[in-house]
Amino acid sequence: MLSVNLTFIIFFIVRLYSLSISIKNEKRLIKNGAVQYGKKISILLSVLHVLFYFSAIFEANYFYHTWDSFSFLGTVVMLLAYVALFWVISQLKEIWTVKLYILPNHKINTSMLFRTIKHPNYFLNILPELIGLVFLCHAWNTLIYIFPLYLLVLCTRIYQEEKVMKPLFNQINN
Repeated sequence: MLSVNLTFIIFFIVRLYSLSISIKNEKRLIKNGAVQYGKKISILLSVLHVLFYFSAIFEANYFYHTWDSFSFLGTVVMLLAYVALFWVISQLKEIWTVKLYILPNHKINTSMLFRTIKHPNYFLNILPELIGLVFLCHAWNTLIYIFPLYLLVLCTRIYQEEKVMKPLFNQINN
């Protein structure tokens, strides 16, 4: 169980580091006149993300789950998810945040990553991260009860993002 807890702590620290990048970028975006959209959904996603993490580690400790092949698989999936997260951050640079901000002269990222995969932060990072966490912690109850709610809120975020960014895509397509 110690291995599961230590692995969880390492991933949680990396997640906090990414959050510090988001906060730094958010301050810069606000200073440059960016407008936030979907504030309630951003708050709900943050709450659900924290709830998911703590529910998963609670399950691991409550049921005394020890390190096994599921934990190893979860760790590999989470490692790949975090590589994807930092790839997305490196592509978006100072406009990457966990919230939805649009600058007055917002530029659409047309790198290979964003041309190839729609919403790479969600599909290459967040969803694999959560699934990896489920496997790491054997958090099957978290998967059954919290993951569907998370998916619903994430789908709402994707809808909001596409709606807000549609005019920007129209600019580059014209």
